Amino acid sequence: MAERLLHLNVNGNGLAKPPNSWRRSDPPTWFLDVARWEQLGRIAERGLLDAVFLADHLGATDFSKPWHAFDPFMLQTAVARATSHIGLVATLSATFYQPWDVARRAATLDLASGGRAAVNIVTSGEDAAAALYGRGTLPERDVRYARAEEVLIAVKRLWDSWDQGALVADPAAGELVKDSLVPTVDYDGTHVGFTARFQFPRSVQGRPVIVQAGASPRGIDLAAQHADAVFCAVNTIPTAQEFYRTLKARAAAHGRDPDELLILPGLNITLGGTEAEARARRADLDGPAVVNAASLGALSAQLGVPVDLLAVDRTLPWDFIDSHEWRPRSVGAATSVLSVARRENLTVRQLLERRAHAQNALVGTPEQVADEMEAWFTQQAADGFNINFDIFPSGLEQVSDHLVPELQRRGIFRREYTSTTLRGHYGLPPLSREARPGPGAGATVASPATAAAAATAPAHVWPGDLRA
Repeated sequence: MAERLLHLNVNGNGLAKPPNSWRRSDPPTWFLDVARWEQLGRIAERGLLDAVFLADHLGATDFSKPWHAFDPFMLQTAVARATSHIGLVATLSATFYQPWDVARRAATLDLASGGRAAVNIVTSGEDAAAALYGRGTLPERDVRYARAEEVLIAVKRLWDSWDQGALVADPAAGELVKDSLVPTVDYDGTHVGFTARFQFPRSVQGRPVIVQAGASPRGIDLAAQHADAVFCAVNTIPTAQEFYRTLKARAAAHGRDPDELLILPGLNITLGGTEAEARARRADLDGPAVVNAASLGALSAQLGVPVDLLAVDRTLPWDFIDSHEWRPRSVGAATSVLSVARRENLTVRQLLERRAHAQNALVGTPEQVADEMEAWFTQQAADGFNINFDIFPSGLEQVSDHLVPELQRRGIFRREYTSTTLRGHYGLPPLSREARPGPGAGATVASPATAAAAATAPAHVWPGDLRA
């Protein structure tokens, strides 16, 4: 069995995680400069990280801090051209995009980067996102996940449709593609349907990596069936271990090798030469805690609790949270914070003062941070982490130049790239068409999860969109 090594992505959203970090940038509009994103990729590659991850926030309205301005796939293409090894994870919403769009964008990035691409499939959780596409409100969560499942099945059929020998490219014979080895893909599902011949041969990694981040029961099952890596929001080892065991067991139940599904919790890192230096750096970024209408509104959105139920000097409204009325935007992110609040009986004010994060926050020296990361890794709470750094570029430089060497010293992180593909970095085998069901076999049979959701919801939640 291959030696188990830590996997590390860098979360590049907004070029840094803390809301105030942009105030340390010169100029403060760095996040709108593509050259800076290329710089981020080069620094991360210097640290031998697995991948650069870019989220997307459809319907973003908070312009008080850097926002997701660029299309993540276009931005990752620029990062690809500035680097040679690091993986590239870009986000698309299965709630709005058709399978052809997802397959084509990801295949474009995969071929452009020489097999380093991944697509992070999300289901969108805000009505503001629906408004961008001329819709009213989002469908219920189960319907969104049912559609995402169909999108992923259909996308994999498109990616897998080219036979390995289809691209001939023989000038002497005058044959570019062996037509018989590129079948038509027919998909007829409840939420999406199409007939197509895909335009892309395989990249060297077989097909793009699939990433997912759902933590609800439907999200976990979707990831267990289809994802190669899962991002999650957990902030203690026990809660992370429970999620880890649950997801790995679900993957095994679907006939998969659990070792081929990586679990990568989010991790907020602030480093310093001493612990005091790191804490001072973090305090300077955070500033004094503010308890006002804006901060209460942000907490309300984060936890999925109406703001009028948040009494500043009382604990959270557990009766509401434990009821069927509680429907947070992100189950994983909300549950992670709520687990700490419940365990320590925190008031709303204490939550705000602590700046409670869904993701684990580590502040200290490289040795101290590596201690905690190693504990999570060796105790099977994580296969690695999706790292958020504090200030660009210095925070990421500290990760690559100081934290990574400490992890290498402990023997839990690579000392060189041994692959040029993201599947290789993740320790996943390249995928061949022969290893998968025939992609051109006609109509898709809906999974039990999809069928159950379809039985309780209108087949066409958004008329004219789901089955164009």
